[in-house]
Amino acid sequence: MKNQGTAIKVTKKARFFIFSFNFLIVNCLTSFNILAVRAASEEPVLSVVQSTENRQQWTGITKRLQAIGVNYCVIPLSAVRSSGDWGDRRVLFLPNVETLTPAQAIALESWVSKGGKIIASGPVGSLSAPGVRQLLRSLLGSYWGFGLDETQQLKPAKTQPQRWANQTELFGQVRGGVVIPEGGTSQATAVWNAPDNPAAVVTTEWSTLLGWRWGTDAASTFELDNAWLKAAINHHLTAPSPGQQKIAGADSKCSTTIATASLNSPSPITPVIPQAPLVPRTSRPSSPEAIDQLEQTVRWNVEPNSNQPIDEKEAIALQQELENLISRVESAHLAASVHAANLDEAIASNPQSLKEEETRVASTRPGFASQSKEQAITQARLVAKNIPQLIANKNYALARQQWLATRTNLWKHFPTNRRLAPAEIRAVWLDRGTIVRAGGEKKLAEVFDRLAQSGINTVFFETLNASYPIYPSKVAPQQNPLIRGWNPLAVAVKLAHERDMELHAWVWTFAAGNQRHNQVINVHPDYPGPVLAAHPNWANYDNKGNTIPPGQTKPFFDPANPELRQYLLKLFAEIVSEYQVDGLQLDYIRYPFQDPLAGRSYGYGQAARAQFQKLTGVDPLTISPTQVELWQKWTEFRTQQVDSFVAEVSQMMRQKREDLILSVAVFPLPERERIQKLQQHWEVWARRGDIDVIVPMTYAQDTARFQRLAQPWIASSQLGSTLLVPGIRLLSLPNLAAFDQLQLIRDLPASGYALFAAENFNNDLLKIFNSTQGKVPSIPDEPIPLRQPFETAVVRYGLLKREWQYVLQNELVQIPAIKVADFNNQIEVVEKALNQLAAAPSPAKLLTAKASLTRFQSQFRIWMRDAATNNPYQVKVWENRLATIERLLRYGERRSQLRQ
Repeated sequence: MKNQGTAIKVTKKARFFIFSFNFLIVNCLTSFNILAVRAASEEPVLSVVQSTENRQQWTGITKRLQAIGVNYCVIPLSAVRSSGDWGDRRVLFLPNVETLTPAQAIALESWVSKGGKIIASGPVGSLSAPGVRQLLRSLLGSYWGFGLDETQQLKPAKTQPQRWANQTELFGQVRGGVVIPEGGTSQATAVWNAPDNPAAVVTTEWSTLLGWRWGTDAASTFELDNAWLKAAINHHLTAPSPGQQKIAGADSKCSTTIATASLNSPSPITPVIPQAPLVPRTSRPSSPEAIDQLEQTVRWNVEPNSNQPIDEKEAIALQQELENLISRVESAHLAASVHAANLDEAIASNPQSLKEEETRVASTRPGFASQSKEQAITQARLVAKNIPQLIANKNYALARQQWLATRTNLWKHFPTNRRLAPAEIRAVWLDRGTIVRAGGEKKLAEVFDRLAQSGINTVFFETLNASYPIYPSKVAPQQNPLIRGWNPLAVAVKLAHERDMELHAWVWTFAAGNQRHNQVINVHPDYPGPVLAAHPNWANYDNKGNTIPPGQTKPFFDPANPELRQYLLKLFAEIVSEYQVDGLQLDYIRYPFQDPLAGRSYGYGQAARAQFQKLTGVDPLTISPTQVELWQKWTEFRTQQVDSFVAEVSQMMRQKREDLILSVAVFPLPERERIQKLQQHWEVWARRGDIDVIVPMTYAQDTARFQRLAQPWIASSQLGSTLLVPGIRLLSLPNLAAFDQLQLIRDLPASGYALFAAENFNNDLLKIFNSTQGKVPSIPDEPIPLRQPFETAVVRYGLLKREWQYVLQNELVQIPAIKVADFNNQIEVVEKALNQLAAAPSPAKLLTAKASLTRFQSQFRIWMRDAATNNPYQVKVWENRLATIERLLRYGERRSQLRQ
């Protein structure tokens, strides 16, 4: 599901598609001199890619290339469609190429897997599709993070200095951007002389990424550019490349190659599974994990000076997102004002608690600009209004600059030093790495202290990872070897309950192993994990016979295998029986990512093939998506294996303990696509009542993308009484961007959020959480929706009531005088019904509460008709919060029925 740590580790080569096109080389230029290391060669050693983005910079690029004295060929980006080896040119240079297609990225990946090397500069691939960006990250071992506002001094990295990059001429004043290393083999070769010394140049064995637009005088000097390219070429040419094959008739200096992979039907599967740990080996880049293919980075986080055209659709989206952000800031301030009034009431009878609260808020107050919130919003509205005109006048760079500056300014005006959160699920995935680093109860207690103080009330504790339990198991063959001398699960349950937190055991379901974990524990990269090593007949395969799909890092179990299912049920039963966990979260409750139309499918385990053949008379390995009816049956068969297992886990848990919560971490892909590519149909699990909470991994680097992923599922009426809690990935996400996503969740009909992961919490983020949602000594602990849905409904409705009173008293919302009395009367009716239900739940009281709430919701639109004209966002927020209360009642009704 989620990437452990801060890196996407490169492993085996990955191919999403197979392309059989000639790699056409249009123009070959030979300079008069060559690098000393290649003095005896007459063939070019470098291929340089020309694109639409760098065409305007080509004069500067050409002058520098000719001055370096290296034979090179120019290749148009449009011709990069197959895996070419570029003759003897073992180095490919991508100067400031921002847009690549999937086919081009895959061709590069295939070429690198054969020994090719890549040098890139600037925001390479930043305007490409998300899957392409992720593939480039693994190829380059890094990516362009963001541009720097000013020229900075380039200087050597203090840690692990590299001899090939220590010459004086490599360092000077440059205008560029921060490069984010990604992968255990990535090294910062040069850094910026800025706070925290962020990386400016990152290298791996096969790549170098220069963090500025090489070849442009505005970014760097002629001499510095040449020094870096020459050093990088010499560095990469020291490693030998594998033999290369030229096409007959091709130019001797600019040869091309074609792909030799076959598209024939798959051969019979002959699995090979290593049975014993071995020493890990260095591996080539791989394509991203499935969740990384989903994750997007914001398009506007490109270099602000980029004049890339903005079309009409993007312009509208740009304007709308600023307007939505303005509304979120206003909504957050309204919530903070109401909480402040409530806090004043709570601490009035306790002067000492007032002093303590003032001290706590002061200690967490971030620095604010002198500009007021009202001024910032007024300025933002002017920018939003002006952006369409800038775009119409083709001032694209200025539009980007104003948009980014305005977004940043609005983020700074969120009330992050004031309490504003409602009663909600505040969950965090506590990852294996954090647990291992704790090393014992004392350090783990410190982790729980920080989480509890920051308002986190639910912990998904990584209990089973790559078939290794974190605790000493009587069912599993081996405990995680990184754990010695203590039982983290037992300790975590105690620590959580001492702090009034929920502790849910987070388990990997059908993912059997992990190549990244193998490296950590020093075993062979392809070791399938202790369970598959002992039971190889439980393994699953793709249509080529691989247990690990190309480009991925995890072997999977065969969900159709009855012995495997019984093993997992027994293991999960051990967890919920031997430990007082509050719930179980199923992760990897799916098949690995596939693309059937591209010839990549999965699920051909021995049991699955035998069962499907018995049902249909056909071996699934012999069919393809073109056989529509049979393929649909095969897809349904695999999906049902997952569906039925979720039902079995649910039944087992209800039999063990009725109060247990079952949650699932799932993909938010559209339903049909998800079934075809993952065989994960979680809508069915929700409608059947098998699960209590859905946690979609709605990971995104910008709030607009996050909203597009999360809102359809939050608004869905197809999930029965199941609660939905969107996931936010903190890795590489600025703190205020994370807060913006939290505010969006609070403005939508959602019951809370889940943060991935604990290891990505930083001190500044914890300060924000302490202020906005942390525990306050003078206020009783809030109810947790998972456990106390009716009490949560009361608390959330009370906040709504106070918001309405506040806006009416301050004349922020206008309701006709003739309707105000009826509005206030109906508020009291609903509040009374909810209070009576929470105090002593019964079917009759639940029916009364639901009826009064439904009646209030229908009248609310009438009362707020005028207000909706002036402030449609805030009125919609109130409607969403009423919908959240309605869902809590439905959820509470089902949970009550389970206990009867």
